[in-house]
Amino acid sequence: MDQDADSGPPPIDTKTPSVARMHDYLLGGTDNYPADRRACSKLLRVAPDIRALALNNRAFLRRAVRVPAREHGIRQFLDHGSGLPTRDNVHQVARAVHPDCRVVYVDNDPTAEAHGRTLLDENDGSARFLRADLRRPDAILDHRDVRATLDLERPVAALFVSVLHCVPERDDPKAIVRRVAERLCSGSFVLVCQLVSRDPHAREAPTRCMDEATGGRWGAVRSPAAVDGFLDGLDVEPPGLTEITTWRPDTEPRTLQGTDVIEYGGLARIP
Repeated sequence: MDQDADSGPPPIDTKTPSVARMHDYLLGGTDNYPADRRACSKLLRVAPDIRALALNNRAFLRRAVRVPAREHGIRQFLDHGSGLPTRDNVHQVARAVHPDCRVVYVDNDPTAEAHGRTLLDENDGSARFLRADLRRPDAILDHRDVRATLDLERPVAALFVSVLHCVPERDDPKAIVRRVAERLCSGSFVLVCQLVSRDPHAREAPTRCMDEATGGRWGAVRSPAAVDGFLDGLDVEPPGLTEITTWRPDTEPRTLQGTDVIEYGGLARIP
């Protein structure tokens, strides 16, 4: 995970499940391998709603990108843990509002990098992919590709969509979000969402399953209160942090089976 973003791409490990490729599989994509599909099958046994959660999360991302673009004129986006390209990527959603939007995608998964760079090859440099570890926010914000694409003296929307549950407690996801918020100018936005449950037992099974599948390279299903703390000191936009299908809905969500794990998050403005 600490591979230098400026070095050559690391080899793609097809034997160990990748969170990005598992997410691709859950969304109905084809850029995944048998190890990813086996891991998803195990995860679905302990968290049957996980596919519906992934699909609902993608719809939430589209809504949450439009809000700062349409309502606040934001034209710059920094997408941490972007994963593999799919339909309605951030630059496509944002440019439907403002054609001049600029986007940097950040992920440390080599498969995400390969497909992300291919998707963006025809861009004029206004949308880039950076292979980097989101646990090193200063390295990301100081990187020449970020500086060449985004003007950090002007507002930026920093996205952490369904990625903070990949960060272990020892790496302090709250501190990562806080550092990004400290570095961005007033009027910027921070968007967070992650898997949560109020039930400690419901949190334990998917956390253990993903930790085993990825060889310890995962974080945790957390409590809603823990995620609330990620946006401490920021001006949270209505309707606050909530189960994501209730966050400014504009379509019918995928139906959940009633398990205790949900995607939970919201959007906040940096004062």
